[in-house]
Amino acid sequence: MAKDAYPITQGVRFLRKNGVEFTPCLYPYVDHGGTGRAAEFLCVPEHRVIKTLVMELDERHPIIVLMHGDREVSVRQLARQLGAKQARPCDMKKAERLTGYQVGGISPFGTKARFEIYMEASILELDRIYINGGKRGFLVAVDPGDIERVLKPVKVNVAIEQ
Repeated sequence: MAKDAYPITQGVRFLRKNGVEFTPCLYPYVDHGGTGRAAEFLCVPEHRVIKTLVMELDERHPIIVLMHGDREVSVRQLARQLGAKQARPCDMKKAERLTGYQVGGISPFGTKARFEIYMEASILELDRIYINGGKRGFLVAVDPGDIERVLKPVKVNVAIEQ
């Protein structure tokens, strides 16, 4: 893929600045298509497509959780592991305002606000993952070790089967 054939988002700028090698992956975005749509188009297991979820702890503390596409976050386990009373998905408009990205295109890289980032620990067992590059229909394939290096996420075990 030509260097200029993909969007240059804040996420891409962040990856370049931090020396993260990535492969851009474009796919036709469909509202509510989710990670399944991306995985199908890219011919990769949905388990390797990572969701960037903006969540709130105790209604006032936004965080990012990185989760396998074929899993959900147990909000009960997340709250318990993080010592919060409750955890829940962040309101869509608030998530967009805080990250600078549209829902469906939220990347953990280059967000407007600084977030504590939590990553499902089993993501690090994969050799390559596909995660949003900062625009709907645009993923980047990266080594999860690079995500650990540049984002320094806290590892959690909060995945549940869909």
